[in-house]
Amino acid sequence: MSEIRATTISDAAGTGPIALTKQSAAKAWANFNGTGTVAIRDSFNVASLTDNGTGDVDLNFTSSFANDDYCASGACGTVGVQSGFVTDLGTKTTGVFGVTPRTAAGSAYDFIRVSTAIHGDLA
Repeated sequence: MSEIRATTISDAAGTGPIALTKQSAAKAWANFNGTGTVAIRDSFNVASLTDNGTGDVDLNFTSSFANDDYCASGACGTVGVQSGFVTDLGTKTTGVFGVTPRTAAGSAYDFIRVSTAIHGDLA
């Protein structure tokens, strides 16, 4: 079996690392606590969160997307209580994605664990 190990994969000119701007990798993702004071556990390309109320949290991107036609998916849950799904019913711009966690019945809810990944082209 072959193995490739590298610290940096350079661009065609050899002048620097490649940027994931056109590949299919997630360009932003976040795992955060959606109860009480919302807080990011871990993330990529997410600068901060804005709590807009029950079941409505904005992810503020570090680097904006090329347009607002990106694709977002996610899941959420609270141990021993329920699990739900994430929709894009909230704000959706090149710089902000409104995560809207919902229960299985469709009600807005502040879950303990919320995870979302966003795929699309960066600006």
